[in-house]
Amino acid sequence: MKRVLSGIQPSGQLTMGNYIGAMQNFVKLQHDHECFFMIVDLHAITVPQDPAALREQSEQVAALYLAAGIDPSKASIFLQSHVPQHAELGWLMTTIANMGELERMTQFKDKSEGKESIPAGLFVYPTLMAADILVYNAELIPVGDDQKQHLELTRDLANRFNHRYGDTFRMPEPYTPEVGARIMSLDDASKKMSKSNPNAGSYIALLDDPAVVRKKISRAKTDSEALVKFDPANKPEISNLLGIYSHISGLSVAEIEAKYEGQMYGPFKKDLGELVANFLEPLQARYREVRQSGELYDVLKQGAERAQEVAQLKLDDVKKRMGFVMPR
Repeated sequence: MKRVLSGIQPSGQLTMGNYIGAMQNFVKLQHDHECFFMIVDLHAITVPQDPAALREQSEQVAALYLAAGIDPSKASIFLQSHVPQHAELGWLMTTIANMGELERMTQFKDKSEGKESIPAGLFVYPTLMAADILVYNAELIPVGDDQKQHLELTRDLANRFNHRYGDTFRMPEPYTPEVGARIMSLDDASKKMSKSNPNAGSYIALLDDPAVVRKKISRAKTDSEALVKFDPANKPEISNLLGIYSHISGLSVAEIEAKYEGQMYGPFKKDLGELVANFLEPLQARYREVRQSGELYDVLKQGAERAQEVAQLKLDDVKKRMGFVMPR
């Protein structure tokens, strides 16, 4: 059993991409590992957020964790801001990071490009992410491709700290599932499906109404060949839809190709729309139940208490090694 840490930002609607790429793995990991799953609200505010929207989306992500099948008796579910040890260790990590390595972070370059005023929080985002991981001495980190560079920096900071102050942190490893998936945008298969895309037609939100799901899939971009074939290099759009179909149905891509051999895209898209809508129905029902019952707040409280208990032990160890006077 290993310790697992991951989280999702409460910015925008969670999508099928979040479910297949992250939450589905969270559900599997909880059965064999000690898991901590956050709603990373402190990271969300590195760009301006509407307070009411941040509050609602934070609760929404937490409720969707439960609706997706994460069991609070097996995994700790909590808000990042409810565990102050993250922010404190984040500052300590910032003091051992160098400006040059933070400036090289691709995500910082992308998000700050063309901006006259760049938030300092965006610059030090990776040191807080390092603290998120290291405060639990986490060993397995489910991360997307866009976060792998930040995980490498986390390892560099852990090594630097260990060299300077003695063996303190384990080296976190990226978790890559045996069968992974990167779900792409419905309007541009060269980009991943993202909840931050301003075009709502580019993603399937987990809380989309069935009619909306069907409409989005019927309008999803495809090529003019009208051949249901998995060929990511030459047919990225239909290949993306085939990936979604395969993950939800449990059928292999070859089985799906055979099913629609000789048919145009219309029947395939119609069936996929029904498949996704039917798949989301029980998840949405459970989500509504969680929001109405009030159980969410007990889950978050218990998760934060467990997380604080583990995080404080590591933070105390770090501060002692750095020479801070500890309270008595």
